[in-house]
Amino acid sequence: MAEKIRINTPLTQEQSRKLKAGDSVLITGVIYSARDAAHKAMTEALARGEKLPIDWKDQIVYYLGPTPAKPGDPIGSAGPTTSGRMDAYTPTMLEQGITGMIGKGSRNPAVVEAMKKNGTTYFAAVGGAAALIAKTIKKYEVIAYPELGPEALAALTVEDFPAIVVIDTEGNNFYEIGQKPYRQI
Repeated sequence: MAEKIRINTPLTQEQSRKLKAGDSVLITGVIYSARDAAHKAMTEALARGEKLPIDWKDQIVYYLGPTPAKPGDPIGSAGPTTSGRMDAYTPTMLEQGITGMIGKGSRNPAVVEAMKKNGTTYFAAVGGAAALIAKTIKKYEVIAYPELGPEALAALTVEDFPAIVVIDTEGNNFYEIGQKPYRQI
């Protein structure tokens, strides 16, 4: 049975390396949301030699496309976006110190190699549970690229945000490990 682990951000590389594929986690603290448009903007800024809007060292990025908030709520539904959309930018972004990524779906081999090199863990948030996930988000604040709307870079303050380690820093993949007992020989 996978262990349930409480994580308080920031997530150091040492902490990231202790997590194993299949671990269930509850994340509390500040995480950042950014999708493909923000990743593209940041990658292009780095190529121009510009400084990024935040220091990514020991931070977790959530691939999120939020819906508008109802009055009194910090955010609307807050489900994960397909992570593969960020794969072209991910190795460059991991070089900036990101230690955790949250999304859904598999990652390409270049991303897995970059994760192993940089001590980064990939977490899955449950797709289809966007309204429940939103209840763990206590604050949502756009940090950069407001013109990107729901794809802007934003800081989220979360409390007991549920996720599962899908790919650990050694490249072990829970999508593969979890299916193995059910495959016919």
